[in-house]
Amino acid sequence: MTTAYIYLILAIISETIGTVALQASQQFTRLGPSVIVVIGYALSFYLLAYTLKYMQIGIVYAIWSGLGIVFIAMIAYLVYGQKLDLPAVLGISMILAGILIIHLFSNSATH
Repeated sequence: MTTAYIYLILAIISETIGTVALQASQQFTRLGPSVIVVIGYALSFYLLAYTLKYMQIGIVYAIWSGLGIVFIAMIAYLVYGQKLDLPAVLGISMILAGILIIHLFSNSATH
């Protein structure tokens, strides 16, 4: 795995942690989760910016946001009991399929 993908994966994890903490912060009324939100997003954008040294912004953002959506939907189901209906599951599946197509078949994925 290249350095770019390592930084991108870490950016996705940081963004996911920040978003989960956003729910837990209860509209920024709880200090601990609120601090985690700020740190998670700041770290995510820092790592995302570093990834842009190696990959195109459109590809990076597609993977970052797409996998973030998938991970948040899974965590929301597991932690908060938030269920998705069939159209939502199909839509998220298409996002995942798009990410796989980019990764497996596109020459635009890396410089």
